[in-house]
Amino acid sequence: MNNIKSPEQENIEMVPGNHTGIAHEDVVETYGDGSVSDRHGGINRWLLVVYVGLFIWSLYYGYTYWGGLGPGLDY
Repeated sequence: MNNIKSPEQENIEMVPGNHTGIAHEDVVETYGDGSVSDRHGGINRWLLVVYVGLFIWSLYYGYTYWGGLGPGLDY
């Protein structure tokens, strides 16, 4: 019997409790009788840029338009 393992097989076995033979990143979990499914993964860089841009815009908007007493109340 050949006991030499590929790097993919070693990564699969390093995950505690994983006895399926499927890598952690490739496992698809289903919820609601199969109507919703998800898998583990990272957040895309472009989406992180959108999040940061929206946060900066919200700070600008909050400071510019909600500062002071409010619109029309600056005496």
